[in-house]
Amino acid sequence: MIGSSALAEAFWRDGRCDECPVYDMHGHMGVWHSIYFPRPDAPDMIRSMDSAGVKMLLFAHHGPLFLPDMDHQVAIEAVHQFPDRLRAYLCTNGVYPEQIERDLKLIDEHPDVFIGIKFLCDYHLVPMTDDRYKPAWELADARKLLVLAHTWSDSQYDGPKVVRRIAETYPNLSLLLGHSCHGDWDAAVQLARDFPNVYLELTAVLDNRGIIEKFVAEAGADRMLFGTDLPWFDPHHGIGALLWAHITDEDRHRILHRNAERLLEPLL
Repeated sequence: MIGSSALAEAFWRDGRCDECPVYDMHGHMGVWHSIYFPRPDAPDMIRSMDSAGVKMLLFAHHGPLFLPDMDHQVAIEAVHQFPDRLRAYLCTNGVYPEQIERDLKLIDEHPDVFIGIKFLCDYHLVPMTDDRYKPAWELADARKLLVLAHTWSDSQYDGPKVVRRIAETYPNLSLLLGHSCHGDWDAAVQLARDFPNVYLELTAVLDNRGIIEKFVAEAGADRMLFGTDLPWFDPHHGIGALLWAHITDEDRHRILHRNAERLLEPLL
């Protein structure tokens, strides 16, 4: 019966499962305009993680992701405060290419903090293939870093056709498709099939019934990664969606922690 496996029963009983640590590969941090987050900063986010058994969160702080005058110091301090629980993505904004060039140095200066780079191209209205991003892509490829890129159906900035060009050009980095080309599930699956370094990240995907099963059947559980957009959404919701999906506990272990552990092992 769905939701009654040994793994599910542990989560139902305790709210977490020590045998299945959770790695949240898509998080943020900090306040946001026009919306209230009850737990937006590092200490409170750790409380949210603890309640659901989330061992580690990889995040891009809202500040440097959107505010050109805000540096990454707040993210650095958060990771230093919780070194066993947090790692950060270096944020990019194609509107300010000089800032990208400046910030990329932080990856070498703080290898204990930054495990990759975050692209949010359809918010910044600069395609991920734009030359202004080239230094970031080249560095990530050379260092075999993680790259979390917001991807959305037919977007001219980060839709499947644009993602394909990036995957063809930079085969050495690990490309996490944030939201998995949301809405164009077939294209997301095809990208995962065609490129061994492409992973389907599940933030927002978990709201759509049947897509987890589709991804497992057509791309494979070993190509999927768990994410929540914390503090936007509670990790219990995402974990619950996986527990009720028509997949096996082995699939759940891969999605919730084993794939992430494999990707992070050389970077931590």
